Formats: sequence, structure tokens, C-alpha cells
Amino acid sequence: MERVVTTLPTLDNRTDHCVLELNSISKTFPGTVALDRASLSLAKGEIHAVVGQNGSGKSTLVKVLAGYHSPDPGSTARLDQQEIDLQDPSWRRERLRVVHQDLGLVLELSATDNIALRAGFATRATGAIDWRRQRVHTEEMLERFGVELDVGAPLGEATPVQRTIVAIAAALADWDSDSGILVLDEPTAVLPPPQVDKLLATVDILRKRGLSVIYISHRLDEIFRMADSVTVLRGGRTVASCAVTDVTPRSLAELMVGRAIDTDYRARTDVRADAAVSLKARGLKGKFLDGVDLEVRAGEIVGIAGLPGSGSEELAYAIAGAVPGVQGEVSVGDEDWAPVRSSPHPAVPIVPADRATEALFEDFDVRENMSLSIIGRLRRGGFLSRRREQRSVQEWIEQTAVKTSSQDAQVATLSGGNQQKIVIARCLARDPKVLVMCEPTAGVDIGTRQVIYELIAARAREGLAVVVSSTDLGDLLAMCSRVITLVDGRISGQFTGDLITEESMLHSIEGTRQ
Repeated sequence: MERVVTTLPTLDNRTDHCVLELNSISKTFPGTVALDRASLSLAKGEIHAVVGQNGSGKSTLVKVLAGYHSPDPGSTARLDQQEIDLQDPSWRRERLRVVHQDLGLVLELSATDNIALRAGFATRATGAIDWRRQRVHTEEMLERFGVELDVGAPLGEATPVQRTIVAIAAALADWDSDSGILVLDEPTAVLPPPQVDKLLATVDILRKRGLSVIYISHRLDEIFRMADSVTVLRGGRTVASCAVTDVTPRSLAELMVGRAIDTDYRARTDVRADAAVSLKARGLKGKFLDGVDLEVRAGEIVGIAGLPGSGSEELAYAIAGAVPGVQGEVSVGDEDWAPVRSSPHPAVPIVPADRATEALFEDFDVRENMSLSIIGRLRRGGFLSRRREQRSVQEWIEQTAVKTSSQDAQVATLSGGNQQKIVIARCLARDPKVLVMCEPTAGVDIGTRQVIYELIAARAREGLAVVVSSTDLGDLLAMCSRVITLVDGRISGQFTGDLITEESMLHSIEGTRQ
């Protein structure tokens, strides 16, 4: 096993061309030190990656930069060699823009409206909105990023990468600075590889314009493709800051986690040839699906890959009865064939793609979120037994390695990785024969990813049938014993064993030959 890297070359010789310096940035919440004297140095025209596990302090650092949080006394910052007050909004208006992971777009409105809401509407002399000029302005702005989009259509109809670029365009709409700082927080969290390429090309365009970019991502391959330097946060502290060329994917992952880690992890699951079929689906048709048949055996982890609009996500949701308007039949276990449900299937829990809006109750605590699916089992004499609930929740906290101060902690205060474990635990607590997972590691750090991979693999070895839909091909490589790909609503390829490679999946989902 490789030695764990603990120290790296630092960026000491750059103060003469630094755009932004953050020194001894601390932020304390009641009972929690989120940032502990963290530092970061950003050069002009540089893409500077910030990486770390969930809960390492990345989001807090972004919120301090954005002015959402006030830093603790003793925190200092310099802009172009001049000391600035991080609570002063004037420097942000002139030099800083932030695009958060939650893009902050109104999906019922068009790209034109969303951009104008940020930068203001073009008006005539009378004060009325000049819609033609506003539309042309929006089209010209998006054309600079190489995006073709109906700027008058609701953004709910746009692809994820189109929405992300609209959010970036909106952030930069009223800004002509060639020395500005753009912060991108997990911009590719749910984008498939071809759309990641488009977004990274957009970031490169911004760099060439002279902007300096702070880029936050859990996807290490992106860091090595496009970042110049990287800062690693762990436990709220900066543990390394160096040129990307000074690290390897493994050494960077080990710095993030604080221990040796296998970046080429593959779950070990062997599916018996005589294993019973746990899930059958036939003739599934929907908005994107065009007649899909699927079988999943007990102990099998089947991946679904495809571009947006291919039907890959719709297939997963349809199996779980979590999307309306799908036709076809599904059979679970020994059940007879039945029409696809338009309401949640009681025997097929789903870990949805967006845990914040589709799975978690942020006003509830950890215990309430985790026990929700089995509340009927926890009753005694017709009433909820608090003791049974607490005992059950504690067992699942331990099984899924959720890090929380207590069962009573609000789920919104936990990191993304721990929130995802809670959603998974809630599904597994039902003791299902089939589990559906969509984007299982979106916004989750590399250490937590492996915990999730091994947790699901262990359940599969006990006979659980799993369906995984993910735009992150790394999930499918790490978890799956079989992968199917979809193009135009139909299965375009199927891969098992050593044939499951990133290259084979990419060729298949793009409809090209190897």
C-alpha cells in the first residue's frame, strides 16, 4: 500500500500576483468549528480547486466569501494586495460572483427572465420592457458559451448543463470585469460525461477572459483535467495547497480523507446463475422510454447509463412507481405482472436523484427522517414507541456510519454525505427485495462514496437486487455487476464483468462504435 501523503509543496512564491488571499479564516457555530484558520491563495487567470470530504468546511468557506456567514474575529483577507473587510459588500459587487450547487434558478421562467432578474431588464424610453432587445441580449450572451437554447422556453425544459450555464451567465450578466473572481460550487454534480466536457470548456473560456475561478468539486478527474492548483480542506483546516502537478489522484484522495484509500475501488459481488429473479419489467413506455424490458436477479447490482432524454432516469423512477405517465408491466419477487404504478411501489424503495427536494424533510431531525418508512413497525398499543424508534435509528446510524451529534440533530445541519446515508438507511430499513438508487453519490466525497459502495455491495451479497441510475460513470464502475445503456428510450448496450469500462459505456450512450 502506498504511503499516505501528509505534506505537499505549497504556493509560497505567488504573493506578487495574487488576486485574493484568505488567511486564518475561522467560523464557529454553537458546538461546531466549521473552519479553523483555513487559508487560500488565488492567482489571476487561475483555476484553483478546493476539495475535501463532506463536512470539511468547503461550503462554509464559500458562504463566508459570499457574505452569507460572517467569519470569526482574526480572519483576514487581501484583494490585490490590499486588506479588505469580508463583511463589506462593495468588493463583492465589483469583483466576486458565486454559482452555488443549488443554482437559484426559477425553472418556470425562461433563460431570458432568469438572467434579467439578476442583471435587470432592457427598457424603452417609456420604461416598458424591451422584450426583443432583452431576448437578443440573452442569445448573444449564451452564444459566447456555445450553448443553443430556446431562451423563451421555461428552464424546466432545458438540460442540466444548459441550466448550469444559464446560472453562470446570469451571475456574469452585469459584470464586465476582466479581473473578477468566479466561485463554482459543484457545477457538475449531476452532469453526464459529455455535458461535463461542455461545462469545463465554458470554464476554460472564462479563464481565457482573465477571470480567476475557485472550483469546488468531488470529482477528482475534473481537478486533474482543468485546475492549475488545489487546496485541500479537512476538519475545517487547510492541510495542503499546491500545484495540481504536484499530486496524484491517490495522494490527493488520501489528503482529503486522512488515510490510505483505493481510488480504483470495485465492489465484489458474485451473482449466482440460479439466483431468483427479483424484478421484472416489460414494455415500459413513457415520456422518453420506448419499450424497455429488464430483469434483475437477487444479489445483482444493475446500472443504467444514458444521456439526458435517453430514458435512463425515467426507467429507474418508473420501476419504483415514482413517475406518472409510464405504461408497461412490473413484477417484484413472486408477484404477478401488474401495470406500472404511478405512485410509490411499497416493495421498491427509491433513493431519488435530488435528496434535498425529493427525500429529506429538512425541518425534521435525524430520527424522524430515518424512521419515517417503518413507523408502523414501531408502534406499541397503537402509539409510536419512542424507545423502539430510538433503538432502531441507532442501529441504522451505526450500520450506515452516519456522523451526527445526536438523533435529535436537524438533518439540515448534516453534511451531504451523511444526509445521503440517512436516505439510504430509511430505504434499507424496510428490508426490501429490490432497491432503486438514482445519483447515489451526487455531492458526496470520495471517502463517503466508498462507504456507500461497500454498504450496498454487502446488501447485494445478502440477496438484495439493486438498480442504479447515475450520470457519474464512476458509480457504475465501482458498484455494478451489469450495466445497460439507453439511447432514444431503448437499450443500446449491455455489459458485464471486465466489459464494464468507461470507454465502452461512453461509446454506447453516445451511439458510437468503438
